[in-house]
Amino acid sequence: MQHREFAPTPPLGWNSWDCYGATVREDEVRGNADYMAEHLKAFGWEYVVVDIQWYEPGAVSDLYRPFVRLEMDDYSRLIPAVNRFPSAEGGQGFKPLADYVHSLGLKFGIHIMRGIPRQAVHDNTPIKGTSVTARDIAHTCSFCGWNTDMYGVDAKKEGAQEYYNSLFEMYAEWGVDYIKVDDIADSWLHGGAHLGEIELIRKAIDHVGRPIVLSLSPGPAPVKHADFLEQNANLWRMTDDFWDRWPLLLDMFDRCKTWEGRPKPGNWPDCDMLPLGRIGVRCSHPDRMTNFTRDEQLTMMTLWTIFRSPLMMGGEMRDNDAWTLSLLTNWDVLHMHRTSFGARQVSRIGDRVVWSAEGSNGERYVALFNTGEEETEVSVSFGDLGMDGEASIKNLWTGEVLGALSSSLSSVIAPHGAALYKLDTV
Repeated sequence: MQHREFAPTPPLGWNSWDCYGATVREDEVRGNADYMAEHLKAFGWEYVVVDIQWYEPGAVSDLYRPFVRLEMDDYSRLIPAVNRFPSAEGGQGFKPLADYVHSLGLKFGIHIMRGIPRQAVHDNTPIKGTSVTARDIAHTCSFCGWNTDMYGVDAKKEGAQEYYNSLFEMYAEWGVDYIKVDDIADSWLHGGAHLGEIELIRKAIDHVGRPIVLSLSPGPAPVKHADFLEQNANLWRMTDDFWDRWPLLLDMFDRCKTWEGRPKPGNWPDCDMLPLGRIGVRCSHPDRMTNFTRDEQLTMMTLWTIFRSPLMMGGEMRDNDAWTLSLLTNWDVLHMHRTSFGARQVSRIGDRVVWSAEGSNGERYVALFNTGEEETEVSVSFGDLGMDGEASIKNLWTGEVLGALSSSLSSVIAPHGAALYKLDTV
């Protein structure tokens, strides 16, 4: 299979970062997988992703302990900390946990940092299947500015590809379906994307022959590398970590405009996780329900879905209230997200923003946003949507069917709010 076939539609899933930082435990992963299987799987949600530092026995929050010893095998590869993931005991790695997730009809993912563990370089441990060691392939001047776990890998060195091959052989044996690679799509310390290591990872996935979806973080991924990213990855972040603060959400309108026209089957610019429901459970941020108002939550979900970003729920799903669950299980919105195409910004005039997309049966989807601080009317003409004649209108968030309109669509939108409509010609 060609890698674009691994993610023909934007992935939907859960990631442990927003609620547990670097500290998630096996029982919490299993619990959220159970919730997804019961409440979300029928709506297309399928990925359960363990985020950063699953190999760090003493992780306490989203603040990393620098230069600590990590769990590692004899071939310079990090493995799960057994005190946090008991089923990994005896060298089983994540296979038992992945098997459990698969038994629910779901898919399993993990987060990794690019590169090779610093402790492997300091210990000079071997690379599986080669005569070289970690010290031979490490690029010790290429490292992450916010985490001390890894050195970069010098893609030109003998053994570099074999190291990444050995990693993904292990991940394939575990049954991993999704890999989020960090400190690679953008690096504020070393500048831009690490293209050499991205290519090593692409070849390693191709080498193992398992359809592992490849997600690159953090952002902003450089737009100038868009063609390269499409050729090598399935997802890439358009932003640094996204949290529940209005200025970050407002900024996403510019980022989506920048990447307009790029979402396509197998290649998904990524708006980052959805900080919905209960987040910050064990983080330096306070344990809380999302700071976003309900209108802001609608704005986020509307922009993410019409743009066709991947959707990764970041909250502790077992604490979802009915409102949060309703945002994740709206059939009409998810159908648009799965099947629409051609999303574009139609207009942005002051605080009034309009996006539209096309549907597979000739329908139009229209999102009206108010980014201002006062209630205001937002409108768009049928001509600007490429439509003429009459259309029946459905409000996708409320389910309300409106009478036929013939020239324009308008709605009074709350501050920081949004409305989403489907227009069918009659």
